[in-house]
Amino acid sequence: MAVAPWLYGGLCFRFRDQNPEVAVEGPFLLPAAVTVRGGQMAMAAVAANPADTAATAVDHRKPQREKVPGLESQRRQIENGRRRPLRVGESWFLVGHHWYKQWEVYVRGGNQDSSTFPGCINNAELFEDQVNWRLKKGLVEGEDYVLLPAAAWHYLVNWYGLEHGQPPIERKVVELPSTHKVEVYSVELLLVRHSDMDTPHTAQFSQTDSVDLVLHTAREQFLVSPQEETRLWIKNAEGSFERLCNTRVTVLDAALKTGQVVVMETRNKDGTWPSAQPHDTRSTLEEEEDFQGQPGICGLTNLGNTCFMNSALQCLSNVPQLTEYFLKNRYLEELNFCNPLGMKGEIAQAYADLVKQAWSGHHRSIVPQVFKTKVGHFASQFLGYQQHDSQELLSFLLDGLHEDLNRIKKKEYVELCDAAGRPDQEVAQEAWQNHKRRNDSVIVDTFHGLFKSTLVCPDCGNVSVTFDPFCYLSVPLPVSHKRVMEVFFVSMDPRRKPEQHRLVVPKKGKISDLCVALAKHTGISPERMMVADVFSHRFYKIYQLEESLSSILDRDDIFIYEVSGRAAIGENSREDVVLPIYLRERTPARDYNSSYYGLMLFGHPLLVSVPRDRLSWDALYHILLYRLSRYVTRPSSDDEDDGDEKDLEDKDRLPKPGRVTEGSSQDPGLEQAGPSSRVVSRSRAPVDNSPGPSHWPQRARRKHLFTLHTVNSNGTSDRSTFNEDTHAQPYIAIDWEPEMKKRYYDEVEAEGYVKHDCVGYVLKKAPVQLQECIELFTTVETLEKENPWYCPTCKQHQLATKKLDLWMLPETLIIHLKRFSYTKFSREKLDTLVEFPIRDLDFSEFVIKPQNDSSRELYKYDLIAVSNHYGGLRDGHYTTFACNKDSGQWHYFDDSSVSPVTENQIESKAAYVLFYQRQDVARRLQTQASSSKPPASSACGAPPKSEFVDVN
Repeated sequence: MAVAPWLYGGLCFRFRDQNPEVAVEGPFLLPAAVTVRGGQMAMAAVAANPADTAATAVDHRKPQREKVPGLESQRRQIENGRRRPLRVGESWFLVGHHWYKQWEVYVRGGNQDSSTFPGCINNAELFEDQVNWRLKKGLVEGEDYVLLPAAAWHYLVNWYGLEHGQPPIERKVVELPSTHKVEVYSVELLLVRHSDMDTPHTAQFSQTDSVDLVLHTAREQFLVSPQEETRLWIKNAEGSFERLCNTRVTVLDAALKTGQVVVMETRNKDGTWPSAQPHDTRSTLEEEEDFQGQPGICGLTNLGNTCFMNSALQCLSNVPQLTEYFLKNRYLEELNFCNPLGMKGEIAQAYADLVKQAWSGHHRSIVPQVFKTKVGHFASQFLGYQQHDSQELLSFLLDGLHEDLNRIKKKEYVELCDAAGRPDQEVAQEAWQNHKRRNDSVIVDTFHGLFKSTLVCPDCGNVSVTFDPFCYLSVPLPVSHKRVMEVFFVSMDPRRKPEQHRLVVPKKGKISDLCVALAKHTGISPERMMVADVFSHRFYKIYQLEESLSSILDRDDIFIYEVSGRAAIGENSREDVVLPIYLRERTPARDYNSSYYGLMLFGHPLLVSVPRDRLSWDALYHILLYRLSRYVTRPSSDDEDDGDEKDLEDKDRLPKPGRVTEGSSQDPGLEQAGPSSRVVSRSRAPVDNSPGPSHWPQRARRKHLFTLHTVNSNGTSDRSTFNEDTHAQPYIAIDWEPEMKKRYYDEVEAEGYVKHDCVGYVLKKAPVQLQECIELFTTVETLEKENPWYCPTCKQHQLATKKLDLWMLPETLIIHLKRFSYTKFSREKLDTLVEFPIRDLDFSEFVIKPQNDSSRELYKYDLIAVSNHYGGLRDGHYTTFACNKDSGQWHYFDDSSVSPVTENQIESKAAYVLFYQRQDVARRLQTQASSSKPPASSACGAPPKSEFVDVN
């Protein structure tokens, strides 16, 4: 490379006078910095005397005169400069050791006319050749060269000149562990393109150069246009590749070494990266790139229960200002790789890749596998392929994007201050400024608002006012205080089939409320009812009247039995005993050598009232035979089998059972039977001072259809004797022989029931307005016991009243409808229809910040996206309605399927998360878009004509 002649014209001057003046034609400027980059040299002009910045303002039209100091002065200036400490990033220059030693002899001799004059600076001995000007390898400081700071170097060039054609050897000071060092040898990298790995280009860089300079050099070398997006990979010694994500770090920090291969790849026009696609899909990619559709109209493949993720992504992808931010690569300048609260920029980059593919217009559907993996890596709750909540993922994604794109690199400590009686305007402004001092990103610009929180202590009346930022509003739905429960009523009249009833009861009511509601339908007094949960032919639980209805789930089979009114009299005057009755059938064992017979429960159990004075096996048999008479046939006279009269007379003389007493609710025997199988206190009737039911005398005059046994609460094992001391509730089992059951028991009739007229009634849920939900959000509420507030005046935690008010709304407002309700005993989804406006949602009445007439327009919003949830708590499906920012057309996104819809299809009971955009923002974006391209139809304006698609 030819170099322009130096100011000395390539000549060296001998100064015969002590302080001669040398006239030089033209401006006295010297090339001071030449940096080697792949064999090329870039020069920068600096003032001849760097210490005098005024020299750079010299008049180029007039000859300049420069005074050369005396030899002793020269020696002091240069040696003093060499003793200065190294500072990271500053420039030092290499000077050949031979020339420098010659100069030292010259200046120490003190004779201007001495033959030891060194002449122009000549570093030829340091270079391998005179073409590329590459340094020789293995040069040693003090033997082959000396190092001079920039000022000393410029002095010497000013006084003696530089050999014609030679470039200055400028090097930077780098910081190494525990020391600073001048980097004599540059890092030599091999730059290649992803599409051509066999043609490397050699380029040299300082260790203090940024990786961004490496990328810039590669783009220049391979002639990449400014519109194309690129990224770098490094090839490790073992052949693997690693992304160079943070291009702002230095070559030293990135651990790049001489001879390392750096690969640059360019994003495909369909938004994908070449390295992200396996080789066997290249033909498919070519087909996809040939496809041209509407940008943004792109489905997302369901990877297995990932519809929740797809729904959240589609909603976020259709927020215009956020999508434009990524499509125009503004995120590249704001990636925060050092934020300890972030994800090292990986979530933001993964989302950017997804947006670029979806809005390239070259895909009908894309597979979000890389994004799913990244989310699972940083949020373990989303690992695997279980169903999750779209709002929960949305919350994580907004927070992750914010921290990855936070413009604040080092968060300062900010102390939150209470209002302390100050005006709201002042406190709100202070709170927002404090928030922005730690949080400043496109997410804050787009989604963050401010609400006012007011807490009042119930004891001392202390009022605490704070202003807190929010990213979305989780608004409650007006919840009905009524609950619909289905039960089966079993009458004491054996001729009546069980009746199915649909009852409306208080949601926070008791079991007694259920009996009262049923009494209105049946005319039976609530005092004559007992409530039980029947599961697998046995009593799972028999409820007490004081128990809460919340302990009964909607899926439970609840039976309400009519019992004798005499069983409801005072404890000491009861005349009836209520016995739980199970039905069992004997089944022969599979082993024919065994005489063992198994027992299997069947049918519905019963709660039967038995008179206290008839507590005998024979009496109980006939009472049960009467209760089963609807579906059990009595034997005819031919089936009768008279017993031995003598034996009968002896059995009739057996003592009668005595008085029956009540068992304690804390009996250990009941606990052993299981807490879910307890009988209410008025129904427990173990026998006092008498043998148990297993010892009750039985009549044998006729052949019995079944036998009776005392069993445990599960009906799985017999109790040969009844231990009165345990006070355990006696459970009676009716055991049938298979032949007898087949002959006399009608299973079809036994399972039959009728529906009461109330079953046809439907408790209609009136639709609610979105404004009602927002009003409910701003209603005063009392804190729960699990989340008290510490009152600074009372010095203790209090159940204070809390009120939230909206102060400042964001550009895009996300409204989360709290459809899922969780309590200690129940979980439910509220399928209430919430009516929400498509456009012109006015928030001016909800914002308490003082407004003027012109600012009222800043509170009007239009709908741009909806995340839907269909189904219940355990299973469900998520979809999305979204308005395309370019066409204004609404589409329905169901995983990989996308179809156009009309506006009258958007509102449904499935609406879960709503996205609203402020109207002034929409106008601003439309103006920006119209200035760069032909105007499109108004985004999310009048509904376009399209074929009606039923998605509900």
